[in-house]
Amino acid sequence: MTDNAELTASFTELYGAAPEGIWAAPGRVNLIGEYTDFNGGFVMPLALPHHARAAVARRTDGQLRLHSTDVPGGVVSLRVDELAPHSGHGWAAYSAGVVWALREAGHQVTGADIQLTSTVPVGAGLSSSAALEVVTALALNDLFELGLSAPEVAVLGQRAENDFVGVPCGVMDQMASACCTEGHALYLDTRDLTQRQVPFDLAAHGLQLLVVDTRVKHALGDGAYAERRAGCEAGARALGIDMLRDLPYEDLGTALETLVAAGEDESVVRYVRHVVSDNHRVEQVIALLDGGDVRAAGPVLNEGHASLRDDLRVSCPELDLVVSAANAAGALGARMTGGGFGGSAVVLVEEAMADTVAKAVTEAFGAAGHAAPGVFPAVPSAGARRVAPAA
Repeated sequence: MTDNAELTASFTELYGAAPEGIWAAPGRVNLIGEYTDFNGGFVMPLALPHHARAAVARRTDGQLRLHSTDVPGGVVSLRVDELAPHSGHGWAAYSAGVVWALREAGHQVTGADIQLTSTVPVGAGLSSSAALEVVTALALNDLFELGLSAPEVAVLGQRAENDFVGVPCGVMDQMASACCTEGHALYLDTRDLTQRQVPFDLAAHGLQLLVVDTRVKHALGDGAYAERRAGCEAGARALGIDMLRDLPYEDLGTALETLVAAGEDESVVRYVRHVVSDNHRVEQVIALLDGGDVRAAGPVLNEGHASLRDDLRVSCPELDLVVSAANAAGALGARMTGGGFGGSAVVLVEEAMADTVAKAVTEAFGAAGHAAPGVFPAVPSAGARRVAPAA
């Protein structure tokens, strides 16, 4: 990935003038709380050091020009007044969708030249798309002086992905990219967007959180994600509540019996069980972190993975292998993270055991005939910001 000076030079060569600034927005990894965000529930992501950057300059002629240093091909040229949902554009749809969402919200965005570059692995469940959306929204917010708050930037990014790209994601990924702070995990209530920055200094506890990228690519637009969302919404309707967030964990057993008696599909029953129990797991982990007992979060991660594997059924053999091999090698706990069907897992380990566990997982992949995974520590990092010139 190019540095800021190189990105500036590349932009200038491409578009014939220097950018007005460079912005960065990180990918994220979610510690606990999966498929809960579109159910109004709780999540706890942290921003990664991997980020998308955008060099941007305003235009006044209604033209939007987009280029990525990471994708073969030339500049994608569009008209801002002709942007329409579900019109394709590949990778460029994430940034174009933000321009569309801003204009739909009444903001006078009159065009832009944008060059993007990213170190967030694509298809790894680390929110590469949200990073593109948030960095675009933040840059345009600053340049056009729109006055949007970080949560408002995130919601616009979510609308771009939901309504323009066509992926019915919740708001967690964009909120994490826009709002996380260095050294903290973000405890987010996705219904009202209240948030708390929770200190997450693993090194002080002698711990590490590893991210294991299975290199199995997923695509959330393939219908499996939408099917699970629809199943969760069907479960809420059958229970007479607005969202599964409204079902207390203590009432889960009775609610599941109600769904079975009503003849709901068994998949709906499983989805409801996962979402309500995962909301409970977020609350468990928060209590452990607040109490300084970080190690005890390990078994909760394991329980979360079992639920994602068995109830939500969004895991895959490679993700299951990460969890089993890591735990066999002495990890405190592990689970898949993100939308699933590939992507990444998180592994909580003693710092002194990190290399041993990473080696064991890599060797297990080799023995199973899989390509070697990518393994790196998750360092809680800063959220979206202007990086050049300094804000």
